[in-house]
Amino acid sequence: MGFFSKLFGKKPKNDKYEMGLHKTKERLGNLKQVLAQSSKIDDNLFDELEDIFIQADMGVDTVLYFINELKNEVNNKKIEDPKELAEIIVDKMFEIYLKGELVQVDLNYDENETNVYLFVGVNGVGKTTTIGKLAKNFKDQGKKVLMVAGDTFRAGAIEQLSIWGERSKTPVFKKEAGSDPSSVIHDALVKAKAEKFDVVLVDTAGRLQTKTNLMAELSKMRRVIEKSLPNAPQETLLVVDATTGQNGMKQAEVFKEATDVTGVILTKLDGTAKGGIVLAIRHEYGIPIKYVGLGEKIDDLVMFDIESYIYGLFKEFF
Repeated sequence: MGFFSKLFGKKPKNDKYEMGLHKTKERLGNLKQVLAQSSKIDDNLFDELEDIFIQADMGVDTVLYFINELKNEVNNKKIEDPKELAEIIVDKMFEIYLKGELVQVDLNYDENETNVYLFVGVNGVGKTTTIGKLAKNFKDQGKKVLMVAGDTFRAGAIEQLSIWGERSKTPVFKKEAGSDPSSVIHDALVKAKAEKFDVVLVDTAGRLQTKTNLMAELSKMRRVIEKSLPNAPQETLLVVDATTGQNGMKQAEVFKEATDVTGVILTKLDGTAKGGIVLAIRHEYGIPIKYVGLGEKIDDLVMFDIESYIYGLFKEFF
């Protein structure tokens, strides 16, 4: 049984995706029309499909790979009716994301240990907001959580994290602006170990890809964490603003080179027609999407679910 039959034979778990993906869904709206109006499968049809997927920001390389896979499937199965492409499109999207692997979506978590999650990404992508939302998520699971203001370059960042600490009723470890961020993290981990915190969420400065000294600082932070807790950090999470599209792809590339990124959190997915970036990041860099932001409320950061994502995109089309 293909992914299409499995997916559309049941309703996936998360309704938030149907609302949150409405802009990308509109961008893909031509798909049904193009398949319905085409009388045959030819190069013109594939060109139209290519344009639709590029506009949804699946990325040129991913789209070219995707179209080539569709062509191979059409040739192998000798498909002639364009309407039959619908199922193949859904199946191939699953295959691109899964890559034949069992993708772990939930965050790595070690029981009876202090779990450290390091958040990286450029300014303005929503790192601090994401940390606040995840803090509430962990607290709802009964975990003892500490947030760490590791972005010491801006007093505003420390203040913003403090506000999220109040919202999520989570303590925030901080020092004055201008403090050495690695020193802040070290002292926070001493506190976390002594007071038996389950989860430590570390904010970092919004690093511009061109600032190699800041990338070196990120490496220093990791060394401090690893020295304090041998199994930490459990995850290094790159936060990407989905509305930035291909610029977000560039960020993924640079941060993957600079540090051991284990997962991506895509914010503002509800505010963009560029939801194809999910597949592009996974296909080009092999990094799984861990969480997506589908709204502004504190519980609108949800664990990524590939079935709900594809169902949300295609439910009304097929």
